[in-house]
Amino acid sequence: MLLQVILEGIGLGVLLILVCAIGIRKGAVGMVHLYSQEVQERCVTLGLTTHAKIKRNALIFKAVCVPGYIAYVLVCVYGINGARGFLAGFWQLLVILSIMNLIDRFLIDGYWVGHTSAWEIPGTEDLKPYITTKDKGKKWLFGTVGMAVIAAVLAGIMMLFTES
Repeated sequence: MLLQVILEGIGLGVLLILVCAIGIRKGAVGMVHLYSQEVQERCVTLGLTTHAKIKRNALIFKAVCVPGYIAYVLVCVYGINGARGFLAGFWQLLVILSIMNLIDRFLIDGYWVGHTSAWEIPGTEDLKPYITTKDKGKKWLFGTVGMAVIAAVLAGIMMLFTES
């Protein structure tokens, strides 16, 4: 079961990578909503995008990704793996979400954004690193505490549905 849950976590990480690849397919400015406010402002000043486009892309990203990721983990844990009760659901949700978080921190933020030119936006190179030490700290905090909270909330909600 643990191996299956790990593979499901890797699958969610792959989905995240695909979402990012689609988002930057026409250039990293397509995902500038994930960058700092300073980078966003520079992109608007350079005429690469508008505040409206940034807001629209951020809303689309949240509207597609958040429900999509939640549906994915719930289908894996409760539909495929057959988890019942809080603890069985919680640990599986936490493992899947944590693996996605590790893929995001190390492969996407650490390598792809930090060491390739794929996420570079012309005219903003002086604002690098795009993910500052402070941003990394916030992401690690959310990725650990936040994922545990999300897993607990989802497991609690699903416990109500699966035990009635």
